[in-house]
Amino acid sequence: MTEILVLYYSRTGATAELARQVCRGVEIGGGMARLRTVPPVSAESERPVHLLPQSGPPYATHEDLRHADGLVLGSPTRFGNMAAPLKYFLDGTAPLWLSGALAGKPAGVFTSTQTLHGGQETTLLSMMLPLLHHGMYLVGVPYTEAALSATRAGGTPYGASHVAGADGPRPLSPEEQTIAQLLGRRVAELASRLRAGSQH
Repeated sequence: MTEILVLYYSRTGATAELARQVCRGVEIGGGMARLRTVPPVSAESERPVHLLPQSGPPYATHEDLRHADGLVLGSPTRFGNMAAPLKYFLDGTAPLWLSGALAGKPAGVFTSTQTLHGGQETTLLSMMLPLLHHGMYLVGVPYTEAALSATRAGGTPYGASHVAGADGPRPLSPEEQTIAQLLGRRVAELASRLRAGSQH
């Protein structure tokens, strides 16, 4: 069974909920989802204050990336870019880049914003850049998925997204859930095909 790492950072829980929907899609696609997060960063320390999070999934390690058959990466948007904790984690993956450990693996991205025009697509693109440098195959959301045209909230061809609202996190819309699940499923299915092809 292929293993897909679903790696995210979340402050208010909106991106975490998207991550859970992506995991559901991975399982629908016949894969096993490994849910991981990253610690917050501060200017004073290069190590997290707590080695384990207070709640939720464990912190990701480079070994999680090395052993996964695929990756789905999620972050809230910060001025049209990924959040600093996720960027900090990715900046430390140079040893994986040098060894080519992620080359040829599929990857997708997802994000959450407070507002409809809060920089979702630029944030998704910012997360794609290090994945391209690692030689990963990027997986998007095709317009053959009806939810992509029907959504009045989040959802883009670049990856899954959610509009959380400025007055506190609103639940994912049915279309946002569908798109997040589709993204997870597509990454899992591609990982499975690539793995099967490499065994011949």
